[in-house]
Amino acid sequence: MRRGGRQAGGVMPEPSAMIATLGGQPQVETITEVYVLHLAPSNERIRHALHVLSREFHDDRYQGAPCRLRRVPILRGAEPVREIRSERDADAVWQAVRGTIVDLKEQGRALHICVSGGRRMMALLTISAATLLCDHHDRIWHMFTPDEFQATARNGAVMHAAPEDGVTLVQVPLAPWGTYFPALRALAQTPSQVAAQQFGWLRAADDTLCQRVYDLLTPRQRDALRAFAAGLRPQEVAERLTVSLATVNTHKSAILAVCRQVWCINDDAPLDYRFIRERFAGFAERSDLA
Repeated sequence: MRRGGRQAGGVMPEPSAMIATLGGQPQVETITEVYVLHLAPSNERIRHALHVLSREFHDDRYQGAPCRLRRVPILRGAEPVREIRSERDADAVWQAVRGTIVDLKEQGRALHICVSGGRRMMALLTISAATLLCDHHDRIWHMFTPDEFQATARNGAVMHAAPEDGVTLVQVPLAPWGTYFPALRALAQTPSQVAAQQFGWLRAADDTLCQRVYDLLTPRQRDALRAFAAGLRPQEVAERLTVSLATVNTHKSAILAVCRQVWCINDDAPLDYRFIRERFAGFAERSDLA
C-alpha cells in the first residue's frame, strides 16, 4: 500500500497517513506518515516493537523515502495505560484514537487504518471511532499474516515481507455514519455516548422508513402489520383478525413488497414475516400503533 510521490501528469495524490494499533509485533506499510497507537512501553514486547520501528524510520525516512513515524501513547491523564482492564482504560484508548483521527482529518488527510496489532479492545474502539469520524476516502485494513511467516518474522526479525510470503491487506467494510449524521461527531465524546447516539440516529432513520411503509398500506394490511409486529405468527394473525391463513399470506406479501421498495431490497433477498416483526416491533410501540 504505497502512497506519496507523483501520479501521471504531475498531479500530487491526496495527502495520506496510516494509523496502526501496535501489539508486540512491529509491522510496517509504506505511506507518507505513520501513527502508531500503543499501550505503556513498560511491556517488554511493546518496548521492543517501538524500538524496531524507530530504527526503521531513522531521520523521518523509511527505505530511503520521506516518511515520518509518530508514536501515540494511550494516556489516562498523564499516566500511560498499561492494560485495558476497565471502562476508564477503554475511554482513554477511545480519546487517543479520536484525537488522532480528528487532527488528521482536519489536515485534510486520507486515512488508512490498520487494526491487526495490539489488544482486541484497541481494534474494536478504533473501528468504532472510524465509523464516526472517517469519510468515504478512508479505509480500514486487516493485515493477514500466514502462521509460517509470523514465526519467521517474530520480534521484528523480518520487517519487509516479499510477495511470496503471503502477507496481504484485507479491506474491512466501513460505514462512515458521521458523514451521514454530522451531529454525531460533535455530540459523542465517549464510547457509550457514541453507541447511544448512533443507535438513536439509526432508529430515527428506520422509523421514517417504517412510517413510509405504513402510510402506503390499506387498513387491513395495517392490521396484519400490527399483528406481526406484536410477535404473532401467520396462523395466530389469522385467528386474531378472524380471516383465513391465505388472506394473511396475501397481506404479508403485499407488506413485504412495499418494504422491498422502501428499503431498496433486492427481489432475490428472502424475506418473511420475521422481517416485519424485527423492523416494526419498536416502531409500533413508539408510534402507538398496537
